[in-house]
Amino acid sequence: MRWTLKPKPEITAVNTLAKALNVDTIIATLLVQRGIQTYDEAKKFFRPSLDELHDPFLMKDMDKAVVRIKNAIESGENIMVYGDYDVDGTTSVALLSSYLKTLSPQVTTYIPDRYNEGYGISYTGIDYAHDNDISLIVALDCGIKAIEKVAYATSKNIDFIICDHHRPGDKIPDAVAVLDPKREDCEYPYKELCGCGVGFKLIQALAIDQNQEIEDLLPYLDLVATAIGADIVPITGENRILAFYGLQVINAAPRAGFKAMLSEVKKENLTITDVVFIIAPRINAAGRMKHGLHAVTLLTEENYEIALQYASEIEVYNSDRKDADKSITKEALAQILHHKEEDRYTTVVYDEKWHKGVIGIVASRLTETYYRPTLVFTKSGDKLAASARSVKGFDVYNALNECTDYIEQFGGHKYAAGLTLLEEQYEAFKQKFEEVVSSTIDTALLTPEIAIDTAIEFEQITPKFFRILKQFGPFGPGNMTPVFMTEGVKDTGYGKCVGEDDKHLKCKIQKNGIAIGTIGFGLGNKHKIIASKQDFKAAFTIDENEWNGVVSLQLKLKDISE
Repeated sequence: MRWTLKPKPEITAVNTLAKALNVDTIIATLLVQRGIQTYDEAKKFFRPSLDELHDPFLMKDMDKAVVRIKNAIESGENIMVYGDYDVDGTTSVALLSSYLKTLSPQVTTYIPDRYNEGYGISYTGIDYAHDNDISLIVALDCGIKAIEKVAYATSKNIDFIICDHHRPGDKIPDAVAVLDPKREDCEYPYKELCGCGVGFKLIQALAIDQNQEIEDLLPYLDLVATAIGADIVPITGENRILAFYGLQVINAAPRAGFKAMLSEVKKENLTITDVVFIIAPRINAAGRMKHGLHAVTLLTEENYEIALQYASEIEVYNSDRKDADKSITKEALAQILHHKEEDRYTTVVYDEKWHKGVIGIVASRLTETYYRPTLVFTKSGDKLAASARSVKGFDVYNALNECTDYIEQFGGHKYAAGLTLLEEQYEAFKQKFEEVVSSTIDTALLTPEIAIDTAIEFEQITPKFFRILKQFGPFGPGNMTPVFMTEGVKDTGYGKCVGEDDKHLKCKIQKNGIAIGTIGFGLGNKHKIIASKQDFKAAFTIDENEWNGVVSLQLKLKDISE
């Protein structure tokens, strides 16, 4: 691990803010590091307001989208809401279809089959629309590169509205409206919305047209918050407001599907992290193991008893997904060792039997092990399909763009992408990808970084301090949980390894007569440092631990070092 200490903010700015807010300098330091310098900025940060959401009509083509949907509703056209099979896509479809159904009964949903149709808009989906007299398709979380597909739909008298957040290619599809804040010609102020976020802006625009208030749309924000967490978009600006209110909905008045998925979870006040690790994998499991429409059905079901039945089916898919992900990761790691590829700059592995639904998760697991840009391939029809994952600071989308001679199609983001290629191009692609990465990556990025916000002493970690810290949430990219560092700490003598294979480290560490309980997930191999009775330094986040009804502060170790 590379420990990097964030630059100390200018002391006058910190002291001025500390005084204005009546908080200690550590809280003020954390705020200034997040670009907050005044009382008003702090108020907006701690009390996100729906009034701060941007006017949806600032997004290019929004007016066209609203007019086309209104015309479709008024003339009784059949509308199809189409979305990708992952969390962002299925929550988007649930969001827009349930809103449109309050305006028209002529609304249906469509999720492409991951295995037969693949990612994005499919010819099969367009043919289905044509066969069912559907004249308008609204596509969410996909479509920004679907130039030929949109043209094919036009030839069948089907109009398209695209709501996407992926990077466009050189051309934009010739649709009625293309909503994508990443369009070069779109001046929308916030560029980091997820697909469900763009879908929400569309229902916000429709609601304005219907003379509805923003408060009327609150019940939809549980879906948006889930997509924001699962799609790993920055939790800044508009996303932070949407996530903040979405979490309130999840905790206070969850829809039947969420309530059903959470029925076994004994935890109150879920955070974005809980949403990412509890709700998102279950929604995703449907599309990975069976079909994404199962997730949409669960998310739009209003009867709790029926939702419980759907949730128990999804629980089975999720458990199958876990088994597949575990066994494929094992096989992939064995493949890397067998080919003696540990010292490459990239990880590229392939097996035609691997389950296409879990290769993205496996790519993430391999990145955790070898920490380098990673691609996991499997057979998909007559081609090979892959999921790509990257390391912090390296743009895998740009790297793939350099390999287009060997790729059929690709799309995605800086840290996660997908692609397909012909089997005969696999070896040449693998070599080219290694060349591109090895010649462009800063080798420091191949060691995981712990970015430390500030040093702290144990006497500063008080319940009041933690209460304020909690209000920095929701946490995520762009607003990460603060990481602290304390030097010169010692174990109290009872530190031990816990968990399967002694993987984790549990101990109590002390300094200046103050001892705090700590847990270090994945740090079992560092036990010898604490057992040596020597001083060491610890990097950690601060959390709460509940044991027998008693809540106490605990440290979650990120790393320890002599």
